[in-house]
Amino acid sequence: MKIIFVPVADRPECARALRAAFDLARKLEASVIGCHMRPHRYSELSLSQYFSEELLGDNATSLYAEWQRKSSKRAAIASRALYETMAESAGFATSKRLKTSPVAMWQEKVGSPDKLMAISGPVSDLLVVSRPKFGGGKVAGLFMLSALMESSRPVLILPQSGPAKVGERICIAWNQSAEAARAVAAAMPILQLAKQVTIVSCGPENRIGPKSKQLADYLGAWGVRAQRQSTRGTDVEKELVASYRKTDSDLLLMGAYSRNRWREVVFGGTSHYMLRHADIPVLMLHT
Repeated sequence: MKIIFVPVADRPECARALRAAFDLARKLEASVIGCHMRPHRYSELSLSQYFSEELLGDNATSLYAEWQRKSSKRAAIASRALYETMAESAGFATSKRLKTSPVAMWQEKVGSPDKLMAISGPVSDLLVVSRPKFGGGKVAGLFMLSALMESSRPVLILPQSGPAKVGERICIAWNQSAEAARAVAAAMPILQLAKQVTIVSCGPENRIGPKSKQLADYLGAWGVRAQRQSTRGTDVEKELVASYRKTDSDLLLMGAYSRNRWREVVFGGTSHYMLRHADIPVLMLHT
């Protein structure tokens, strides 16, 4: 991983996201791009099929209009000041362009979050965003879901509070799916830095796909020693969170939306639960 992308607003949760991003960047020898996004008054949101009242609590178009009302030049100036302060405290030199050595680069872009994430996400290796407040922070939800659904890259989603440093003790949610396997492969540089990796499988491993033992062997070939745990599988989401806490993990790694996207949003699922109900750092990949 060489490029970490962080949407920036002048908010405490963005400071935490930047702190986590710079901490990972230091370990990975990566650059951090901070980007303040402003809405274009003629731009429209095209992610409506991914957003439901169940996930955001409101209509996506009205939330986009709310973001337009809140945006200002003063917000952009404050966001840049926050970014430069965090970069300086992390010991990163600022630069107007990316280099082979780690730098801190600032950007400002205009447009809807779905389009901007689709442009900047694929040329980044990791995106770092904040989870919206439970029962609030609906505009932040637009950015979180846009990053997840449009970037095609792994997205680190941080809770509103708690330690900003993540990745020392990683819990892998393993369900034998291609989505989970792709998430593991994409996160390999972070897994290689971890002091502890735990593979958690919920219920019988009877699907067509690698079993947890095969995943552990694969990780071992990359120099990652992993322990395995299994649960009954009667309540997957709660069992995953319980395993995460039992192993004293600081990051949950998983694939995202392995079922039909709209069906999972409407009828629930592990991805939905981790986004809306589990207040823990989650690294997800949706492709």
